[in-house]
Amino acid sequence: MEKERTKPYVKEPDLSYGGYTYADCLSWDLEEMVELIKGNVFKKAATAPNRIHQRLTGDLHKELNMFLKGKTCQAYIAPFDVRLPVQSKKDDKIYTVVQPDICVVCDLDKLDDRGCIGAPDLVVEVLSPGNKQLELQHKYEVYEESGVKEYWLMDAAGQTLLIYTLIQGKYHSSRLMTSGDRARSSAVTGFELGLEAFFAEIK
Repeated sequence: MEKERTKPYVKEPDLSYGGYTYADCLSWDLEEMVELIKGNVFKKAATAPNRIHQRLTGDLHKELNMFLKGKTCQAYIAPFDVRLPVQSKKDDKIYTVVQPDICVVCDLDKLDDRGCIGAPDLVVEVLSPGNKQLELQHKYEVYEESGVKEYWLMDAAGQTLLIYTLIQGKYHSSRLMTSGDRARSSAVTGFELGLEAFFAEIK
C-alpha cells in the first residue's frame, strides 16, 4: 500500500492541494470567504456580488421569512456556514462547508452557533457571472449526495428558475421557469413564489 501523504499545516490554503477539513478552515486567517467542497478550497470572488444578485437574494430571503413566521423552519442568508458531514460530525472529519445564498432548515437540531451541520431542507443559489461553474457542477453534486431535499437555481440576469427535487437520492429537474410561472416548493410545504411579480421588483 502506498504510504499515506501527510498534509502540511498551513495558515494559507494551497488551492491545488485538497484534503482540507473544516478544522483547517477554522485555522485560516483570510479576508475573503472560502467554501470547502470535498476537501478542495474554492475562494469566493474578490469583489462583492453585483447589485441585482444581492437585491434578488435579499428579496427572496424576505419572502421566505414572512412565510415562515410562526412556523418551525428557519431561513438563513449568506454568509452562513453549512457543514455537510459524510461519516463524522467532528471538525477534522468534515470536508465540505458551503455558504448557500439562502437555505431553509426545518430540523432545528441541525443548528448551532456556527451555522448548520447537516443538509438543509431547501437551498437557493443565485447565479452571477463568476460562480456558474461552481453552482452548476460542484455544489449540485454535494447537495444531491448530502440529501438536500430541494435546490433552487436562480439566474438573476435571465430571470429564470430551475428547481431540483430529490427523489430516491437523485435530483429531478423542473422545466425552466420564468416570468408568468408560479414556483412551488415541496420541501417548504405551502411556499409559493409568483415569478412575474417577484422579478418585476428586481430593478
